[in-house]
Amino acid sequence: MATEVLMPRQGQSVESCIILEWRVKEGDKVNEGDAICEVETDKATFEVEATATGTILGIFYPDGEDVEVLKVIAAIGEEGENIDDLRPADNDSSAEQEDTSATDVVETAQADTSITAPTIQAKTDGIGASPRAKTLANAKGISLNAISGTGPEGRVIERDVQNALVSGAPLTPAAQALMANGNLNAPAVGSGLAGRVLASDLSTASPSDAQISVPTLADIDVPVKGVRKLIAERMKASLSQTAQLTLNASADARQILAYRKECKNSAEALALSGITINDIVMYATVQTLKRYPELNAHFLGDTIRQFGAINLGFAVDTPKGLLVPNIKNAQAMSLKELSMAAKSLATSAIDGSIEPDALSGGTFTITNLGSMGIESFTPVLNAPEVAILGVCTITPRPVMNGSDVEFVPHMGLSLTFDHAAADGAPAGRFLKDVVDSLAHFNLTLAG
Repeated sequence: MATEVLMPRQGQSVESCIILEWRVKEGDKVNEGDAICEVETDKATFEVEATATGTILGIFYPDGEDVEVLKVIAAIGEEGENIDDLRPADNDSSAEQEDTSATDVVETAQADTSITAPTIQAKTDGIGASPRAKTLANAKGISLNAISGTGPEGRVIERDVQNALVSGAPLTPAAQALMANGNLNAPAVGSGLAGRVLASDLSTASPSDAQISVPTLADIDVPVKGVRKLIAERMKASLSQTAQLTLNASADARQILAYRKECKNSAEALALSGITINDIVMYATVQTLKRYPELNAHFLGDTIRQFGAINLGFAVDTPKGLLVPNIKNAQAMSLKELSMAAKSLATSAIDGSIEPDALSGGTFTITNLGSMGIESFTPVLNAPEVAILGVCTITPRPVMNGSDVEFVPHMGLSLTFDHAAADGAPAGRFLKDVVDSLAHFNLTLAG
């Protein structure tokens, strides 16, 4: 009896996976445990293994398909076995899929037939155009002077006009008249609406100009799928369903810079050299959050759930897009433990090996753009979380010292919170306390 291969459930929060690539095809022999396809959730990428030894009798979903977890995606068994009872009800036969794929390939090839953009340049008196080319050009209002001919001795033929209609910029009547009466060049794209070439866009042609082709830059359509699709949906939902407000402040960074330098230069046995400024900010934020349960919370519509534990999420830029792993029970960790946990999660998020459950359950998030020189920004809530803290770059700022002014390094901080769940006063007090915790970081460590 044939064995089914199910789309596995990767964590309790995962409802579907996208099939990135099948590594086998129907008719291939596999052993139990062989990787037969690669799938992607909104969290990370995983391999699906063969559940039996035998022949791949059916592949029920193509590459790129978003499939619900626990659905049958393939069947393995002995050659010739009937697998109709394993085929999902919402899925056509593999033969029909193959026919459709073949049709798609042909249609795509036809749609993608390359058309070389003609060189837009002035024509010499000795070069003419075919009657059909003239008829089409007149009907479409395009100047033959703007078309490079591919017929005998540079003669403009109907195909050249058709290509110009596809890839060339249209000319205004005034520009056409000037092109017909003068030795002028038209640019590939004009300054008018939709790239329309105006009379003012024309330039004087020279003998050398006639040999110069204007390169065509290809447009690229990037499919929105996988992690990118999930990020897009969640960001739009966050902005449309929450009352987001951002507060900005800055913290005296002298103590955290000095402490970071001490850690970097500390003895190897202490294992403190890897502590970063971001680790320090996360630690100070966690210590402050302990006093503000209204911001370590989820807004659930009719309920605001305030959490006892602090599961600190932090944004990580990965090859697949933005991921937010979270450090469980961060309130119980030392700075060193927090730093090690953050590095481990970030590494697994970047290489795609992170567990889905490590990417869910966050109660507060930190996102850091300071390394890019960003001085202030508006973080978007990781809903249903009530707040997110943006960490900005460190810049010198003037500070009064008696009657004198000195420049002191300050770190920018941007707090976005859901005004439906929290008021401005507690959010402002929280941000001020984070600022103070960083400015007096030695005391924060002592606490």
